[in-house]
Amino acid sequence: MPDLIELDGRTFVPANQAPVAEWACVTSDRPQPTLTLKDDDLFLIIDTLGNISGRLDDSTVASLGLFCRDTRFLSRLELQIEGRSPVLLSSNATKGFAFSALCTNPLIDDNLPADTLGIEREIVLNGGLFEELTLTNYSTKPVRFEMSLSFDADFLDLFEIRGFQRGDRGQLLRRVMPPTGFGDADSNGQPRFTHSSVPDPTELTLAYQGRDGVLTESHIQFLHQRPSFLKGYTALWYVDLASHQTVKVGYRLEMRMNGRLVSTVSPPTTLMQAKAAEQLEETEWHAATTRIRTDNKDINQILERAEQDIYLLRQTFEQGKALSAGVPWFSTLFGRDSIIAAMQTLILDPAIARETLTVLAHYQGKADDGWRDEAPGKILHELRFGELARCQEIPHTPYYGTVDATPLWLLLYADYYAWTHDRDTLDRLWPNALAAMEWIDQSCRETGYLSYNRRSRKGLPNQGWKDSDTCIVDRHGQMAQGAIALCEVQAYVYAAKLRLSDIARLYKRFDLADRWQAEAQDLKTRFNRDFWVDDLDFCALALDGDGKPVDSITSNPGHCLGLGIFDLEKARSVAERLQAPDLFNGWGIRTLSSLSPAYNPMGYHVGSVWPHDNGLIALGLRSLGFTDAALEIAQGLLDMTLQQPYCRPPELFCGYERTPGTAPVQYPVACSPQAWATGTVFHLMQLMINPVPNAPANHLRILDPVLPDSIRHLSLQNLRVGSTLLDLEFERVGNATGCCVVKKRGNLRVVIEA
Repeated sequence: MPDLIELDGRTFVPANQAPVAEWACVTSDRPQPTLTLKDDDLFLIIDTLGNISGRLDDSTVASLGLFCRDTRFLSRLELQIEGRSPVLLSSNATKGFAFSALCTNPLIDDNLPADTLGIEREIVLNGGLFEELTLTNYSTKPVRFEMSLSFDADFLDLFEIRGFQRGDRGQLLRRVMPPTGFGDADSNGQPRFTHSSVPDPTELTLAYQGRDGVLTESHIQFLHQRPSFLKGYTALWYVDLASHQTVKVGYRLEMRMNGRLVSTVSPPTTLMQAKAAEQLEETEWHAATTRIRTDNKDINQILERAEQDIYLLRQTFEQGKALSAGVPWFSTLFGRDSIIAAMQTLILDPAIARETLTVLAHYQGKADDGWRDEAPGKILHELRFGELARCQEIPHTPYYGTVDATPLWLLLYADYYAWTHDRDTLDRLWPNALAAMEWIDQSCRETGYLSYNRRSRKGLPNQGWKDSDTCIVDRHGQMAQGAIALCEVQAYVYAAKLRLSDIARLYKRFDLADRWQAEAQDLKTRFNRDFWVDDLDFCALALDGDGKPVDSITSNPGHCLGLGIFDLEKARSVAERLQAPDLFNGWGIRTLSSLSPAYNPMGYHVGSVWPHDNGLIALGLRSLGFTDAALEIAQGLLDMTLQQPYCRPPELFCGYERTPGTAPVQYPVACSPQAWATGTVFHLMQLMINPVPNAPANHLRILDPVLPDSIRHLSLQNLRVGSTLLDLEFERVGNATGCCVVKKRGNLRVVIEA
């Protein structure tokens, strides 16, 4: 007799004690392209037919599924006609939250020739998953066929899908209706489960109980036309269609934990309501953001896709919405990624920065906790909600193993105020800013530099933006040891102290203002002495635990260019060195010189090219007057993006050299969409127009705007600086770019310095 488990007023049995017949998967030898849908904290990865293969042991489809709060709620979703896969005619996921496909049937037999059926498939995410299938008989004769939808859910934690090895898991459950839920005994005397083990043919429940006792469910409610019957987790319809007759089939999937809805978005009842809710929210968001367009239709495609992806990556956390880092692996709150993406999109939507600052302040470190690398005042690295986090198998509740998120938070705090003059937010977060600076000061006390050294046994060994295990190497390719002080992190600290000293004066904290300014100048002096490698005439990647330079040639010093920490001569040397062919590959600047023994063009941080890295470097080059070099990087990134699916910049791509007729080489598991890759598009626009906002002083400076050869005209509509909304237009004639204010709603003073 199987073990009966009573949970939430319902009866379940362990799935391994109640086997049901599985519906065979349709397999393909060809790798299937995938599409991504996202709605707030929910995302779906499917193939171009709209399916999730049931063969998830195949590495090419391992990331497919429906995910929420780091849990896979659907690991199989497969449409079949008479046991065969439909023939795809076209599919589209442009909207990001919706998918549509047109299919037909393959040759089944004489009664169902090929191309008889028109199959319209539509999937929408809005707090749950909604699907509708519309089937039309386009033959002159009636047809009868079997259609099936197969479901399954493994409820894996996202970290398990990424390869995390754990011991015991919880148990998959099957819902039953005792005592009639059991069939006759089999030949061994064991109960045999029949289709009556599913309590209601209008619905289907997939369930799992975690090691923490949490009951996790995918609840499927069938709409329009109920299945003819259920066979295990496969719903079957026997469909009779007269000539040109149409039938509609659908379902609604809710995700639950302990009986409560999982998503922060409340799901509506129907697909049409879900689509309407998404479209309304999207329309309202676009109306409140800056619209940037050019006379180049290709670049406009990139801009439109970037706007859409920023909208999709917005995700609700306890205190508001911040940008999740990227789909699929990092669809959650990341300190560094969310902050940089918020910086990049200040020109698009300053509200993203306000909510990012607020959310991260809510989670700011309060205790000294080695397991989570937490300390008072520190900004988090990563927040997770899955079973591994709930069971303390990983420290991400949240995890604080990042050295740069805290000074970056301070820079965003200052940048946001410069764009908005939002004194209420400045006042509300001033205690958090003081706590963040106190953490920096305490951390710098021993060596004078902000460094990291992992405390958590399950934490990250490297805690800058290059956080893979083997990326902090010297010129000989040997890994650095001990506490690591990264060059760009010192630049963030330097700039934060200068920016916060100005804000301290607003609060009449002249003691802090003077101290931070003096500390910044002292840091600059020491930095130019300790990080400079004379024989390379370049800045070290870092200082190691002994205070010695980690002297490889990397992209990291490029982040320092726009922050003022370099002496001018050294800044120029770094700027020129970054343009050399061992770093610049034609598409962008590599993370590590191709001359390094550790160089690998396919390495995550040791030879690849990252768009956000290049955007920050290009802005730094622009600030030093290396405008042509900055525009060359911008054009390379735009050219690369045009060759990506949906004109969507990836998290990173391989560092192979650009040659005529070749495309950028994709990194196999790059996130897409990814927040700071998408945000780079707006950084590049900012590079061209070069705005310097000062909303507290009620003015905006446009410094020497320059459009690349690929753009003759660029416009910004609804640009918000302080309380003023602006429409600006930029026009290039020959080598000169002019700017004019087309419309202004407010009294902001705009100064154009060409």
